[in-house]
Formats: sequence, C-alpha cells, structure tokens
Amino acid sequence: MSAETWLADTRTSYDTVAVSYADRLRGSLEAHPHMRAALGTFAESVRSTGGGPVVDMGCGPGHVTAHLRGLGVDAFGIDLSPGMVDVARREHPGVRFEVGSMTEPDLADASVGGLLAWWSLVHVPDDAIPAVFAQFRRVLRPRCPLLLGFHHGSGSRWKTEGYGGHPMKVRVHRRTTDQVADLLCDAGFEVEAHLVLGPRDPVPAAVVFAR
Repeated sequence: MSAETWLADTRTSYDTVAVSYADRLRGSLEAHPHMRAALGTFAESVRSTGGGPVVDMGCGPGHVTAHLRGLGVDAFGIDLSPGMVDVARREHPGVRFEVGSMTEPDLADASVGGLLAWWSLVHVPDDAIPAVFAQFRRVLRPRCPLLLGFHHGSGSRWKTEGYGGHPMKVRVHRRTTDQVADLLCDAGFEVEAHLVLGPRDPVPAAVVFAR
C-alpha cells in the first residue's frame, strides 16, 4: 500500500469518527495510573533538558496534549485528521493544534524539546516506521526525550468499524518493545526504558522512553 493510500484512509477514517472517539477517550487517563506515571516521567525529563515546546504527534482529540500542559509542559498537538483537530481545538481552547503528518512534519530541525507519539504509530506500516523515526530525530533537540505508546504484540488487522459504529478503513499494527527499540536505535536514538502494561490483556499496551 502506498503512503498516499494509507495516509488518506487514516485521515478519512478519523475525520469520520472524531466526535465519537473524543467522547470515548474523555477522562480515560483517570483509569490508567501507569500511563499517567509514564507521562509524568516524560514531563520531568522535558524539564530536566531545558523545557521548550513539546509536540504530541498524532494528538487526536487533544486530551493527552492537555494533560501534559497540566503537568507544566509547553505542549502542542499535530494530527493528520482535520476533524480531530477541530474537536481538539473545541475541547481545549487556548491549546495549539495543527493539521499535519508525522511522515513530513512542518517543524524546523532541532525545534522541539520533547516528542510524544501516543498510540499514533499503530496505523503506520512497518516499512514507513524508519522514515517516521528519522523525522522524529530531525525535529528533536539533541538529548531531548521521546515517549512512544503503542499496542504490544505482533501482526496486524484491518479495522473497518470504529467508535460509534462509524466505518473506518485502517490497518492496526502491533509491535513488541524489542522491535520498537531496535528501530529507534537504528534511527540514532538511545532507548532508556520500556514497559508493558496489562501483559495478560487481550491487547497489552507498551511504552518506550528514548532520547
């Protein structure tokens, strides 16, 4: 599948489900203390390396961007879906949200003091991940932190129905922490830690810290 195809399918799918997706995720972090802890550690790492703007890449409805700002981080969001960005701006007025793609982010070299990709890599095909990680490295200042959250496991599946019963056309990829760590190292990152959450869940979650 070409980049144009999967990007277009992802954009259209999330435009379609934007409102329902936001409704589902509103307040979701309250039920996940380990995810909040990961975000808190990331925020602390941002501050320890000098602060500055932090980009939430693939921010969706902006709830995590807003959470980071509540932790004292100068966070802003970028999302592929204009519908998601509209919802994020409406739900979090005063926070900066922009339409853009992690494959070609409109950010200057070494312009951000931290980068978060929170379950936004799950629709990126395996062969596109190295280029995305190269972009992440390009926009991050040296030694500044990166935090990734994703579905842990192997394989992928088609998602044809989404939040609120709306149609979607996206492929959902699972990856192991070792896979992601190897890809990050290949892109020039130093992996500091990784954690699997709910290892016995049907679809475990994982986070990886790098810089």
